[in-house]
Amino acid sequence: MDKRQDRSPWEVFRIFLRLGLSSFGGPIAHLGYFRHEFVLRRQWLDEQAYADLVGLCQFLPGPASSQVGFALGLSRRGLSTGLAAWLGFTLPSALLLFLFASIAMSLTGSIAIAAIHGLKIVAVAVVAQALWGMARSLTPDLPRAAIAVLAALVVSLLSGSFGQILTIVTGALLGLFLRRGVATTGTVPLRVTLSHRLAIASLILFFLLLIAGPLFAGSNHTVAVFHAFYRSGALVFGGGHVVLPLLSDAVVRPGWLSPATFLAGYGAAQAVPGPLFTISAYMGALLNAPPNGAWGAMLALIAIFLPGMLLVMGALPFWDRLRRRPDLQAAMRGINAAVVGILAAALYSPLWISAITSWRDAALAAASFALLVFAKFPSWAIVFATSAVSILLAIA
Repeated sequence: MDKRQDRSPWEVFRIFLRLGLSSFGGPIAHLGYFRHEFVLRRQWLDEQAYADLVGLCQFLPGPASSQVGFALGLSRRGLSTGLAAWLGFTLPSALLLFLFASIAMSLTGSIAIAAIHGLKIVAVAVVAQALWGMARSLTPDLPRAAIAVLAALVVSLLSGSFGQILTIVTGALLGLFLRRGVATTGTVPLRVTLSHRLAIASLILFFLLLIAGPLFAGSNHTVAVFHAFYRSGALVFGGGHVVLPLLSDAVVRPGWLSPATFLAGYGAAQAVPGPLFTISAYMGALLNAPPNGAWGAMLALIAIFLPGMLLVMGALPFWDRLRRRPDLQAAMRGINAAVVGILAAALYSPLWISAITSWRDAALAAASFALLVFAKFPSWAIVFATSAVSILLAIA
């Protein structure tokens, strides 16, 4: 295809819709699909520019693969094609999880209950796999491993968003204290025609929404729901699975969703293509008070993705300069180590204590983990296999 032809919003939407329908395997796999499509096939950018863009989106809070897709869309014709890229990549999994939410509450009987329980066990295995990979890459030395252990203790003792925010801030400060020089790459940044004025306005809006939410959440439940999902999307560092403890704090702790419903949705999310953050559509649809249903799903979906998109728009014009600052790199190394601890605490509570109720559950979770990590089975296959085994155990 002529590169000039894929600049219209409709064409960009169509390209990303196909990716949204076929991109299984989580954010790392998504980045591989994007590289094949936009670096090798369509040549929207070169290898160096793509590596730099991935570095930016892994540096920022938010869902890295969706942020990369949004930025790639921005590079075509600005905001219209950026939104088209986000919508195309997000829509398939959001609709599938909304459909699951629509039928989940009508599933009754021992077989259905066993299948739902299998999804909860899958969630344990998938998060354990994410923790395994993140610990190996983000805590490779004793100082960062110590930050992770400290973070796990803090969030275990101080439940709620305050404990998580304190942990992230502490990780950044410890990273600065323990900083070591790291050579920066000489890659060329993605060229996106965003003005500095629009970038600054995006950053201001990001912080205004984050700060203003608590001021109005107490008087309006719709605002409270928007802020809960917006805050979750704004504080996610280190990968999509780190959103688990944030969402648990946002929707389970105040009683908007039961732990069982929450974990079943998290397990089901592993069987669909596209970004993990679309689990917000499932959760928004099942909230125990309005806004819920289709309106709640749309509100939660927009709220959780919005902060990451605002940060991408705000950072792109300044990224080439900022990425070279050693103090910023050191702070991010500390934050990344801290999120390993946050995820480790979440693996125990709410995941393990809610999903693992017998030695059979523990054995099934361990087998699922082994198949994911060592046999490299795709997560969607583990979802169906674990649910099937859970049903057979229930029948037996």
